[in-house]
Amino acid sequence: MTPVQSEPRTLPRMGLGCMNLSHAYGIPPSPQEGLAVLRGALDAGVTHLDTATLYGAGRNEELVGRALKGRRDEVVLASKGGMAMVDGVRVIDGRPSTLREQVDASLARLGVEHIDLYYLHRWDKKVPIAESVGALSEAVDAGKIGAIGLSEVSVTRLREAQEVVPIAAVQNEYSLWTRNAEIAMLEATREAGVALVAFSPVGRAFLSDSVGDPSKFAEKDIRRPMPRFSSDNWPANEALLPAWRSLAAEAGVTPAQLALAWLLSRGDHVVPIPGTTSLAHAVENHRVLSLSVDAGLLARAGALINQDTVSGSRYAAGPASEVDAETFEDAA
Repeated sequence: MTPVQSEPRTLPRMGLGCMNLSHAYGIPPSPQEGLAVLRGALDAGVTHLDTATLYGAGRNEELVGRALKGRRDEVVLASKGGMAMVDGVRVIDGRPSTLREQVDASLARLGVEHIDLYYLHRWDKKVPIAESVGALSEAVDAGKIGAIGLSEVSVTRLREAQEVVPIAAVQNEYSLWTRNAEIAMLEATREAGVALVAFSPVGRAFLSDSVGDPSKFAEKDIRRPMPRFSSDNWPANEALLPAWRSLAAEAGVTPAQLALAWLLSRGDHVVPIPGTTSLAHAVENHRVLSLSVDAGLLARAGALINQDTVSGSRYAAGPASEVDAETFEDAA
């Protein structure tokens, strides 16, 4: 198959992850509150919104669509397919027929004719990735999407996909406390001219110093089964926070801003997409683009919080088996 030639809009240096407004971290805000956050973020200059078929079982795309009415041209719009809620169960399905249906459904929920960047949310290990991205290339040719991205993949999978189609972005978890991208993906994307979109850039609120007591997470909070928040590992991780607070204070920024500044320093192709349910925090995060933090202090931040100082893996065994991205355990 001859790779399609897409013309993606250039990604801004930072975006807004919209997932939190519909699910994942306990009880989400009301649709009215979520809409206020999105519209306020746009007013504050946010120009990149990231959503997905999965988030809120489609409700998040609908919410983003409402926020974009009359403002579509102001943003680079990204969504994802290949993972969805089916009869109340999260299902990874990368079959071409499924992806074709999900692209159309995303367009309908968003109320738009074109999505700038559409990711394969997870590689379906039962389907060759060439088949999945081949289906997305049809959507590029049809003008439904502008460019193709991959999420939670390894460099091997990225290169397999690149043999078939141009890949504009890889969205993997990347932050001070999740350094898996530094095994290989950070350099591979840099060399290939591919954006590395960093989700959970403030460590699922750890780096914003707003976790509190993990045992009090809401029942459906996705962090509950994550090993780093368990009673075995949390005390060691919490012990890093006093020094982290001191670093942020020394830099004259918030802890979340320091985490984002560190990520932005990792390369011009690194694009953090912090999520929040607070408009004040969304504006605060966006302001990091105009801040300057001393390189030496950023280096100290990296020495304080990294794969050797953080206790626990990022996922439990079940979710980890669904992810293709490199791990330090495999690299050892």
